Amino acid sequence: MVVLVKIIQFFLALSILIFVHELGHFMAAKAFKVRVDKFYLFFDWGFSLLRVKRVNGKLRWKFFSKNVPEKYTVTEYRDAAGKKQVKYDPIDLSTLAPDDWRTSDSTEYGIGWFPLGGYNKIAGMIDESMDKEQMKQPAKDWEFRSKPAWQRFIIMVAGVFMNVVLAITIYIGLLASNGEQYLPTSEVNKYGISVDSLAYEFGFRDGDKILSVNGEPVEDFYRIQMEMILEDATTIEVERDGQKQVIHLPEDATSKMLSKQDANFISYRVPFLVSDFSEGSVAKEAGMQVGDYIIGVNDIATPYYQDFVKQIKQFRDQDINVDVVRGFDTLTLAMHLPEEGVIGVYLAPLSEFFTLETHEYTFWQAIPRGFSKTFSEIADYWKQLKLIFNPSTKAYESVGGFISIGKIFPDTWMWSMFWRLTAFLSIALAVMNILPIPALDGGHILFLLYEIITRRKPSDKFMEIAEYIGLALVLALVIFANGNDIIKLFR
Repeated sequence: MVVLVKIIQFFLALSILIFVHELGHFMAAKAFKVRVDKFYLFFDWGFSLLRVKRVNGKLRWKFFSKNVPEKYTVTEYRDAAGKKQVKYDPIDLSTLAPDDWRTSDSTEYGIGWFPLGGYNKIAGMIDESMDKEQMKQPAKDWEFRSKPAWQRFIIMVAGVFMNVVLAITIYIGLLASNGEQYLPTSEVNKYGISVDSLAYEFGFRDGDKILSVNGEPVEDFYRIQMEMILEDATTIEVERDGQKQVIHLPEDATSKMLSKQDANFISYRVPFLVSDFSEGSVAKEAGMQVGDYIIGVNDIATPYYQDFVKQIKQFRDQDINVDVVRGFDTLTLAMHLPEEGVIGVYLAPLSEFFTLETHEYTFWQAIPRGFSKTFSEIADYWKQLKLIFNPSTKAYESVGGFISIGKIFPDTWMWSMFWRLTAFLSIALAVMNILPIPALDGGHILFLLYEIITRRKPSDKFMEIAEYIGLALVLALVIFANGNDIIKLFR
């Protein structure tokens, strides 16, 4: 059931992102009177799940149908030199029945069967459809190739623009309805941080209180690790045992942090306050109660939850004594620790230990904050791409595909989290699409900028070759990212 919830969230978010992106291209094309032959959610290679088109004044619907034949016939022949040639002859539409789909120039809307993309088939444009036959015909006024470069530029950039607008809209809605909540670093410093082996290697210790990263205080605790990675931090100032110390990170700190399977190498630490028990809890059977504080196991002091988690695993399948504080009394409870190494106790929520900071916004206040939050995340995503393309960081090893994207969705359906992740993925889609790679919007935009500046249009042959190269690069990236996912499953 958990997997199903994640899958549904993933495909719903993906559908929204694709639809909005392609809608941007579609509306811009229509605004400049460019004909759009197809508008599809998902790819329709071979056949479509659903197709709808206005034919002879009426809407026609088709389900699970093969793609419609193109409006020309293809004839192969050899010229006088014996070289193979191809001739494209338009079909005489007057010979077709009035209700034949090929008689209509209206847009065909549909849903394809391959649910990992979508597209507009814009007339007179070399794109991923690789419709070379249409390009052999004389240019028409309503084709993409007949429009001025500045109009073609707007049509190509409109998809990315719409993804940014979507993120801004979602953030405005979330901020106006829920506000913005975060865990202040000052609150975490009440108990200090908990560190894993990598953070210990860097010089951090349990109980350290983080004061600044590269000399700048970080108000949101969850931003600290992101700042360390994206800003290539070299120094972290902490307070330890009442004294300020500066930790100098090694040169390979970023690559080591990125290579970790568990992303959190530092976290907050809190007392182990019991809030509930799981079914079959050995702790509950031993007499532990809600409201108890766990402070030790087998004479090892564990004043914090993180300490207990680190120590308990060594006593799997053994009889143990757990020390708890109940009111003013300290009790020792005997129990047998199962092979799984857990006693079946739930930790109290963060609100029991920390005061979370919440910024409330009216609708009008949420608008500028929605814009700033979106552009801040765009900047962060660009910095992440910079790390990926820097071999020394080995960030490319952490690149994930569809499995990684699916995993970021929560196990249970929470609309606020769903929309927050959809906004983030919309930003990611916008940034990835603007990269100057042929077959992506950024590649087309790059060639259009070249044309606007030089007043020279790249040839159709050049665009065709560039499209093939771009498709190969995109396919290689998809294979690499999803290959990383598969490898991670077996680690």
